[in-house]
Amino acid sequence: MAIFDLKVQHVHHWTDKTFSFRTNRPQEFRFRNGEFVMIGLDTPAGKVMRAYSIASPNWADYLEFLSIKVPDGPLTSHLQNIEIGEFVLMNSKPVGTLVLDTLQPGRNLYLLATGTGLAPFMSVAFDPQTYEQYEKVILIHTVRTLEEHAYRQELMGLPSHEVLGEITNGKFVYFPTVTREQDHSGFATNGRCSTLFKNGHISKNCDLHPFDVNTDAAMICGSADMNTEFIEYFESIGGKCGSNSERGCYVYEKAFVD
Repeated sequence: MAIFDLKVQHVHHWTDKTFSFRTNRPQEFRFRNGEFVMIGLDTPAGKVMRAYSIASPNWADYLEFLSIKVPDGPLTSHLQNIEIGEFVLMNSKPVGTLVLDTLQPGRNLYLLATGTGLAPFMSVAFDPQTYEQYEKVILIHTVRTLEEHAYRQELMGLPSHEVLGEITNGKFVYFPTVTREQDHSGFATNGRCSTLFKNGHISKNCDLHPFDVNTDAAMICGSADMNTEFIEYFESIGGKCGSNSERGCYVYEKAFVD
């Protein structure tokens, strides 16, 4: 498998716990929106590679990644200090199940994320094909505090995007939530995405029909507990998990689940 040397073009530190970085995109590199690759560095302890979802859509001429900062992490302890002009490593084979091919087309697509689990859904939400497959796309992102809502301006501006606005306007819903503080500005709802989804608050607030395993679909990417909670819920209402070989009404990234 080939390894690319990617040159860092931009770095943004969202909080003291999360950051994103943008690199050049090799001309021959192709991927499906929602897939992930192995990203790494040559460290004093040797080459270290970890799975990272690609946050940029596959029509962009750059690659973008969203990461947490782990003080003693074998990779992120070094990666969080990356600067413009430096290089990161990337393998040449994108993989994953958080892609449109794994889900039944239909009415509503829910993108359910916590923390940096938002990354694959950035590329899915900015993919014109998503809006051909679904009538509505609802991105629900849960974090602890307001400042952790990465890409909030980009997501709020998607319906008026200079290129995608005509496609996404009236079809894209951004629903941010927080769990450890109250938002008095009206931007975010207080509560966990799983609770708000299951009790009907989100569908009612967004004027949507309740989730139906026959007409709707969902992608899940977040903490292990959140993933498990949603998987158990969808199974309990008769949902079928999708895969690259057979479509279903929900899907999660098995590579990110312990």
